[in-house]
Amino acid sequence: MLTPSGRGRAARRAQRGLAAAGGEIRTEVLRHLERLLREREAGLIAANRLDLEAPGAGELPGSIIERLALSPAKLETLREGVRVLIGHSDQVGRPLLRRELDEGLVLEQVRAPIGVLLIVFESRPDAVVQIGSLALRTGNAVLMKGGSEARHSNRALTDLLREAVVEAGADPDAVQNIEGREAVADLLELDEYIDLVIPRGSNELVRSIKSASRIPVLGHADGVCHVFIDAAADAGMAVRVAVDAKTDYAAVCNAAETLLIHRAFPGGAAVVQALLDAGVEVRGDEAVQAMAPGVSAARESDFGQEFGDLTIAAREVDGLEEAIEHIHAYGSAHTDTIVTEDAEAARRFLDTVDASSVFWNASTRFADGYRYGLGAEVGIATGRVHARGPMGADGLFTTKWLLSGKGHAAGDYGPGKRSYTHRDLPIA
Repeated sequence: MLTPSGRGRAARRAQRGLAAAGGEIRTEVLRHLERLLREREAGLIAANRLDLEAPGAGELPGSIIERLALSPAKLETLREGVRVLIGHSDQVGRPLLRRELDEGLVLEQVRAPIGVLLIVFESRPDAVVQIGSLALRTGNAVLMKGGSEARHSNRALTDLLREAVVEAGADPDAVQNIEGREAVADLLELDEYIDLVIPRGSNELVRSIKSASRIPVLGHADGVCHVFIDAAADAGMAVRVAVDAKTDYAAVCNAAETLLIHRAFPGGAAVVQALLDAGVEVRGDEAVQAMAPGVSAARESDFGQEFGDLTIAAREVDGLEEAIEHIHAYGSAHTDTIVTEDAEAARRFLDTVDASSVFWNASTRFADGYRYGLGAEVGIATGRVHARGPMGADGLFTTKWLLSGKGHAAGDYGPGKRSYTHRDLPIA
């Protein structure tokens, strides 16, 4: 069994080989993966059943069980994500800039993989395929540590990824399954081998990883998403967006956690009642409590809370500016949406709200790499450095510079010597 250092070294070697192998090899890996996901569906669901029936699994919260479970529908969604990536052109080595520095001296800036990624996530074995397929598409290696509650599922899916890599003739150590907290702690010290850590999970998980490593960490700590119903909202649309944003999949980070209702919106009671009818616990301020029986009193701590279940905090606001101030005070810069027929108000909201995704007349649930056409996502970043929002293939690249000359020497340039032409050239 490899030591943590050995794992990191093997991942670095495999990544360099994968990046240099050529785009067709990386595409071939994904073709094999899509086929294996289809052929091994029964075995994957059986492995997942071991996790669902393991001792103590029945004591897990319903939201965790929902994330943990694999189904034919989930696996088909994963296959579709892989098919999207297969259809994407390979971007490794793609020129972003070509510039003549002088006659015969040409500089290119090209896309390059980040390198070796360490991804730590909780409860969602489908993330193994989402993350692994994106890493392989972009020429990166990936070490994945999933939750212990999904141990059998994670192993089965990682083995499938490694098999696809081998069938394409590449090094399977480009994808590795990590188990145990001690292993993660050791890997977080390997900044000579691991280039980026992406945690997907609770606020506590993200903060603990950031404090334990010198390796750059990219991710989001919370998914506190808002739905703001403006005074000029269409009443039917307001109901539809609010209910979908909360109930379509309440356990995930792009589900709405707070509802803000403009004081002048006449349909507030209908929105609140629709949420209650959908089985949502609505915790509201006094104004929202007066809109419908069954609304419980909100505490201040409910605002800014990521419930992860069928619970939503609700508050009435005096207008657009107060809604934006609330979002900035309590939100997590993940996803926020406005429902309105007032284009000027919508534009103000879109331009002003400081979040990685900001919507108009659409559910927060659309904040997703698959729905954005990215194939999948390795995570959602809410910071401002590098990627922001759902991180698909584009977020897993950096760049490097390539210079081709004909014996050019830097000493030949300067005052009284040769001058640079600095002429931009067409990108092939």
